Amino acid sequence: MSDDAFDDLLSFVEDELQFATSHYNDSYLDRRVSSRMRRTQSDDYADYLRTLRSDPDEQEALLEAMSINVTGFFRNPDVWSGIREVLRTLSADADGRTDTVDVWSAACADGREPYSLSMLAHDDRRIDESAIEILGTDISEPALETAEEGVYEESRTVDMDDQLSFLDDYSRYVDRDGRTYRIGDDVKEIVNFERHDLINDDPKSGFDLVVCRNLFIYIDNEYKRSMLEVIAESLRPEGYLVIGKAETIPPNLKSAFSVHDARLRIYQRDDE
Repeated sequence: MSDDAFDDLLSFVEDELQFATSHYNDSYLDRRVSSRMRRTQSDDYADYLRTLRSDPDEQEALLEAMSINVTGFFRNPDVWSGIREVLRTLSADADGRTDTVDVWSAACADGREPYSLSMLAHDDRRIDESAIEILGTDISEPALETAEEGVYEESRTVDMDDQLSFLDDYSRYVDRDGRTYRIGDDVKEIVNFERHDLINDDPKSGFDLVVCRNLFIYIDNEYKRSMLEVIAESLRPEGYLVIGKAETIPPNLKSAFSVHDARLRIYQRDDE
C-alpha cells in the first residue's frame, strides 16, 4: 500500500506538476518528499498527496525541495585548480581571435558556482576575463532569483569565508557585511542566468567548457545517457566537461569523451 501511494504521489508530480520524477532515483525523491511530509504533518504518502492536490503553495514548495540545490563557492578546491588550468588553456587558445570563451554552469542552483568561475577568471593573470562569458542555468526559479541578486547569507553550517579563501584576497570580488556576502558588479558582469532543464530542454551549442557537478548521482542510470548527450551536443569539439568527483561517464558514452584528468573528473569532447 505504501509503495502504491508513493507511486501515485510521484505520478501526480510528473503528470500535473511537470517534474520528471521518473528520471531521479527513488531514494533521493523519498528524502525530499519525506521532508515536506514532516513540514505539513502528513501521516503518510496518501495523506500528503491529498494536501498536495489542494494546496498550490505546497506544490511549489515540493518542486523547490526536489530541485537539487547543494552548492558552495569553490567546492572541492583541488577540482577548481584543475578548472583554472582549463580556463588558462582556453584563454590562451582564444588570444588574438575574436572568439569568446563560453562557459556553461549547468544545474547551478543559487549561482555560487558560476560566480566562482567568474572570480577565478578575474583573479588569474593568465586568464583574460574580458573574453569569458558564463551562463548559469537551473530548473528552480527561486534559486535563479537568488543567483541574479548575488547576495548570500552565511548559516551556522556553511563557512563562506573558508570557501572563498581558495582565492588569496576574495574581498576584491565580494563585499562582506557580517554574515552577508554580496557579489561585486565586475564579477556579475560576465555571468548571465536562465532557466534550463537538462532532462526536457534542447541542447545548447558552442560551449568551450561545461561544468555540471553532483547532479548525476541523483539521476537513474537509464537517463544519464540522454542528459550527457545534451551536454556533448552543447560542447564544441575538444570542449571540456567537469562532473562531480563521485560521478563517472557511462561506458556507452565514453566514445564521445576522452579523459583529460581522471582524478578530477575532467573530460574532453572528442574532435569530430
